[in-house]
Amino acid sequence: MNAILSRRRFIKAVIASGAAAASHPGIVSANTGNSASGAGKGAVERLVSLNINGRVRRVDILPQETLAYTLRYKLGLTGTKIGCNRGECGACTVLVNDIPNYSCSTLTHSVRTRDVLTVEGLQAEDGSLHPVQQAFIDELAPQCGFCTPGQVMAAVGLLRDNPHPTREQARQAMSGNLCRCGAYDHYLNGVMRAAGGNS
Repeated sequence: MNAILSRRRFIKAVIASGAAAASHPGIVSANTGNSASGAGKGAVERLVSLNINGRVRRVDILPQETLAYTLRYKLGLTGTKIGCNRGECGACTVLVNDIPNYSCSTLTHSVRTRDVLTVEGLQAEDGSLHPVQQAFIDELAPQCGFCTPGQVMAAVGLLRDNPHPTREQARQAMSGNLCRCGAYDHYLNGVMRAAGGNS
């Protein structure tokens, strides 16, 4: 009769099988190529330079690592929020070459030659807020505030592309950002205020 497999025995078996597999001579690391970088043919470079908020940062990243993860957990830029983590809510919106992107569905490797701007990069040298941030405050747009960084970055991206949008154009541009508090009109009012519009 088979002995009952306890949780402890199962974990020990997994660890033992992993150790046995790692010690097998037939298993070779993917990074044993003879290139100068130490990466084999087809391997992805791990230590990369990223232009984040106008500053080049060196960071060690995994091949399938998302930009949101890199920003938050490796560079300490926690203004970028991870909400749905599947490119639906917009909380993680950043600008890549001035275009709004969901950083949770953008691989970090794909932005190595591009300029990335996060909400932390909007602050002026004297510490003053960006006009969009100030307009959102003036219009009482943030409620719980979780979606606010993504809303700010979407609005900044819109106004860089179209400095004087109509209200409907602003509504369309902001439609990719969800607000769990339902403060959509407040955010829209903030965009129009930042654009200098009253309609």
